[in-house]
Amino acid sequence: MTKSVAGRAWFGVTAAVVAIGIVVQCFVTANGREGFFQETPERVLNVFAFFTIQSNLLLGGTCLLLALQPDRWQSSVFRTLRLNGVLCIAVTGIVYHLVLSGTDELSGWAVVTNLILHTLTPLLGVLGWLIFGPRRQTDWQIVGWSIVFPLLWLAFTLVRGEGTGFYPYPFVDVADHGYGQVLLNCLLVALLFLALAAGTTLLDRRMAQKAPIER
Repeated sequence: MTKSVAGRAWFGVTAAVVAIGIVVQCFVTANGREGFFQETPERVLNVFAFFTIQSNLLLGGTCLLLALQPDRWQSSVFRTLRLNGVLCIAVTGIVYHLVLSGTDELSGWAVVTNLILHTLTPLLGVLGWLIFGPRRQTDWQIVGWSIVFPLLWLAFTLVRGEGTGFYPYPFVDVADHGYGQVLLNCLLVALLFLALAAGTTLLDRRMAQKAPIER
């Protein structure tokens, strides 16, 4: 099996795992009785307000495109979304395991989806980028654009939280911590994101020197 074929297979498996995790999570949420929102449609729709789910969607969507037509996607938009998918899923895994893992009380299928969306897909996403790339798709301009998605998510979360009282994670809960502490928390996450973005770009350049040009 050539590296190109293996890469497409890896990306396809990653996209499938993401889809399974999100679909099962929706069913778990629909059949649950706990949570901020009481009505089933609201609970299920609220799943997509979580950074974890949006990160998985970014990763799964870009991996699906790479699995189907790996040589076609060279635009700045795709390159930004690809970097977002890898970085956001890495941040998801890091923040969950360092900060949030002790706050969960899960059972049944919720344990399975939690493992998929916070551990398995981050590993698949990061390892997939390290092993299969594609290379030469990130630069400092792409890094700059990549911060837009996290900022939009934060703005959406804070505005929606002001109206509904719901905040998806403790560290962005303005009701408990106030805007000052929340913004400081988000600044720390943003610094982690930018450090990963810079490291990814430098590593990509080094790895690209040892790899054939991808067309």
